[in-house]
Amino acid sequence: MENYGYTKTDGTKNQQQSNVPYRSEKKIPAAILGILVGWLALNKFYLGYTKEGVIQLVLNIVTFGAASIIPFIEGILYLFMSDKQFDDTYVYGKKGWL
Repeated sequence: MENYGYTKTDGTKNQQQSNVPYRSEKKIPAAILGILVGWLALNKFYLGYTKEGVIQLVLNIVTFGAASIIPFIEGILYLFMSDKQFDDTYVYGKKGWL
């Protein structure tokens, strides 16, 4: 069964998969959530960062929404990362903040 690059691969690749580009399944949704509704911290919750999501929500309440610039910038950074780099950093590496 082919995985179309959606899972982390190790050093061994078969000949058939070498032509398929690596695609992240969480990069685009996380970026869109961060840009459009980042003030709700949905991008953090989507990536599985519950503690960081709660902190982001509290920051938005305390600063009256001024802290919502953080997920907006994160969403833009997600878009400019390569799919492999995004997965290694945020999906597998579990880096919660910029």
